[in-house]
Amino acid sequence: MKLLRFKTGEVEKKGVFIDGKVRRVLGSFFDSFTIIDEVYELDEIHLLPPVIPSKIVCIGRNYADHAKELGNAVPEEPLIFLKPNSALNHHEGIIIYPEQSNRVDYEAELAVVIKKRCKDVSEDEALDYVLGYTCFNDVTARDIQKKENKFTRGKSFDTFAPMGPFIETEFENFDGLFVKSYVNGELRQNGNTKDMIFKVPYLISFISKVMTLYPGDVIATGTPEGVGELKPGDVVEVEVEGVGKLRNYVSKG
Repeated sequence: MKLLRFKTGEVEKKGVFIDGKVRRVLGSFFDSFTIIDEVYELDEIHLLPPVIPSKIVCIGRNYADHAKELGNAVPEEPLIFLKPNSALNHHEGIIIYPEQSNRVDYEAELAVVIKKRCKDVSEDEALDYVLGYTCFNDVTARDIQKKENKFTRGKSFDTFAPMGPFIETEFENFDGLFVKSYVNGELRQNGNTKDMIFKVPYLISFISKVMTLYPGDVIATGTPEGVGELKPGDVVEVEVEGVGKLRNYVSKG
């Protein structure tokens, strides 16, 4: 099932995408909900980020070839950093190119959405805490990241965390999915989650032993090789097999 948040006019709503239609739901994605008789076409609504997380936990250098392309060693344990939820962006949203940066990059990723409070869980039970999966673009001011040798400022600008358009809840196997990015229709990344250094259950367990994860929190699982530059006027897309395609537009602030 594909879950989504959207607006009609100024009213925020939740829904499911079934048979090409958006059907409104009442209730909580994290508890129970009811599908009601209120139906929309996709082009009638304004999509929102599918959840509002308390935090976005990102994983750096989780594909060996990506670590290599940026001249970094493969980490011995997950390299985690946070993006604030003020960076959230949505499908068809605008990525604002900040005036402080001269180099902004795309990074296509599979993201995991947590469905219930998660603390000190084992790998074996980790997937019981997953609501579903979505597309994520870990937009990065690469020049700032390299200058500071830190992640926070270069990855935390407003609009630098596009995600969506849906949360796919019905995955039998998250290992072996193609993760791709396109800029202006040209394929730039073509990775596969089977090449992750640290797999999804391990990441959930590892992070939960550092910080409590809450319903709606997002784990962005890292990007494959092929990251590159975005410029104002570009259209960037992130596609995760079985999840969907996230599209955003780059504009000077």
